[in-house]
Amino acid sequence: MARALAACLSAATLLASGGPALAGPQAPAVDRPPAATPAPRPAPVVTQGYTYNPEGRRDPFVSLVDRGTDQKGQSPKPPGLPGVSVSDIALRGIVANTRAYIAMVQGPDGKTYIVRNGDRLYDATVKAVLADAVVFVQQVNDPLSLVKQREIRKPLRPTEEGK
Repeated sequence: MARALAACLSAATLLASGGPALAGPQAPAVDRPPAATPAPRPAPVVTQGYTYNPEGRRDPFVSLVDRGTDQKGQSPKPPGLPGVSVSDIALRGIVANTRAYIAMVQGPDGKTYIVRNGDRLYDATVKAVLADAVVFVQQVNDPLSLVKQREIRKPLRPTEEGK
């Protein structure tokens, strides 16, 4: 009985230590195919406060409209008046000089700029500064348009319709 108890204890010790399961003759080796290793999981994407784990699906928070555009290739606008679009400015005043008129325009950043005939903006050129308005020539970037330039007139005072 002591011998049987010792055999059970030695078998339990071998199992606990990771040794062979059988204390006696070895069991025949069985050829098993190697276990299929799971595909590595993609790392979760963390951007601007949310985490997304793709696992083969598209990110639902990324717009499908802007996918084809390369936003990194676009250069930032230059500082000052050359970086202001004609649609972003507001005409604040016109000053009469001895030789010509000078206009004061306000950009979207709240800064005031002085413009004269021939000054360049981001998408236009000042064609003329008149006593009551400023005329810009804007380049049209539409490839389907037959017109490549258009004139934009910004009056000093808004016209009152109905008078």
